[in-house]
Amino acid sequence: MNKIFSLLVAFSFFVNVFSNPADSLLKSKLYRINYPVVGVTIAVGMVSDFFAIGRIKGKTAITSEELSFLNSTEQRNHINSFDRWALNLKASDRKRYQHFSDYGEAPFMLLPGLLVLDKNIRKKWADLLLIYTEGHVVTFTFYNYSFLGPTFQNRYRPVTYYSEFTDDERKNGNNRNSFYSGHVASCAYSTFFMAKVYCDYHPGIGMARYFLYIAAAVPPLLMGYVRTKSLDHFPSDDAIGLVLGSALGIVIPQLHKYPCSNFISMGMFTSPGGLGISLKVDLDHSILASGLPSKPILKFKR
Repeated sequence: MNKIFSLLVAFSFFVNVFSNPADSLLKSKLYRINYPVVGVTIAVGMVSDFFAIGRIKGKTAITSEELSFLNSTEQRNHINSFDRWALNLKASDRKRYQHFSDYGEAPFMLLPGLLVLDKNIRKKWADLLLIYTEGHVVTFTFYNYSFLGPTFQNRYRPVTYYSEFTDDERKNGNNRNSFYSGHVASCAYSTFFMAKVYCDYHPGIGMARYFLYIAAAVPPLLMGYVRTKSLDHFPSDDAIGLVLGSALGIVIPQLHKYPCSNFISMGMFTSPGGLGISLKVDLDHSILASGLPSKPILKFKR
């Protein structure tokens, strides 16, 4: 249920972004940044992620009994047809594709740097770099701590199903972290952030925006292919990483846009039942409800 809710939230943001017409007037400063809030977000996120890495990679080693079960016909038949492709690859290709994915991730993360070639975007490079960094931290933190990530999920990596590798390689506790692909999520965030920012600065490009978003999907799809060939992830792991990373790549800049941040705000709330997050829309700025008072419309509570 939590997985379905997360995907619906991501989809709703996609619909909202793609369905809004471009602004006819481009403000001199397109994005608004609350520097203390963004700074704290980055700092807290990086510290918490630092502690999460060791915990996630240091999971309990896979037992011999688990390996025996993974090699059984019963377990292999339990893998859905979409993911079964990952169980029929060449084991000898693993190292080559691992190197490509590990060393190829950094260049993909640097792709948004090409935005400085645009003279209008180049003027605000510092603010955009801060927003971009914030989004990457959020993407990594979501991977480390959300219900969808390896903190709560313990799916075996495809490599554990291959008897060509030694038991020590297959029993590594890190092989419980197949779901979902952090490499793909990171790559998708980078490219969709790039497409989103370019479209925001060029609201008159019309239908060309859709081709930009299609192009933005190519690098994470390539990364997903490589991560599967390296026997680190199943295709569905890559698909979820693509959805979440691309959603964050669009949502993070959108939340900083002046038209959005003028009447949408997020904050913490407390109640006898616990602590939660509130999303408030100021209807005073809404064309559809001019003059109505500001009030919280949605609360997530835990």
